[in-house]
Amino acid sequence: MRRLVNVEPLRSQDEIREMLLAIKRGNKGKPKREGLAERDVTLFLMGINTGLRVSDLLTLKVEDVRGRDHFVIREGKTKKKRSVIIASIRKELDEYTEGKDDNAYLFPSQKGQNAMTTTQAYRVLESAGDYIGRDDIGTHTMRKTFGYHYYKRTRDIAMLQDIFNHSAPSITKRYIGITQDEIDKSLKGFRLG
Repeated sequence: MRRLVNVEPLRSQDEIREMLLAIKRGNKGKPKREGLAERDVTLFLMGINTGLRVSDLLTLKVEDVRGRDHFVIREGKTKKKRSVIIASIRKELDEYTEGKDDNAYLFPSQKGQNAMTTTQAYRVLESAGDYIGRDDIGTHTMRKTFGYHYYKRTRDIAMLQDIFNHSAPSITKRYIGITQDEIDKSLKGFRLG
């Protein structure tokens, strides 16, 4: 049974590196098969560098990303088209897709023919979170991490709202955890009397 948690973004490069190592390492720190480790790390990299929902990531085929700097996807939840830039992780994607069939799912299940399920993706991330002692990791961690770092770098909440297809900037800020960070920072050292 899934536990209900408030999923959080990874707020620093150190947290991201720690998560990547935990994903690669596998369940309870036991090394996982090389192909699975590569799949899971690539899924995480795609998630934190594109801001796509896990359900959209799992529908991708090898041909969608092979040798490309961007691709267009119709998002499952919103049904809106979105151009997704992947130039920053193209090297990793090229290495990952080498030798794979164009029509194969980018993130196949362990059995191979079908796409990995959202439940499988959740388990990979939850296990890695457990390994590093965090109980606030889930599939939305990838999307929230993208949003958090995009906002911190650009301060453009309107653009991020468009990327996420949210209806209001306040929803976007709350989603990526910026609102609470800003409140905490504004109250640091605040004292009356």
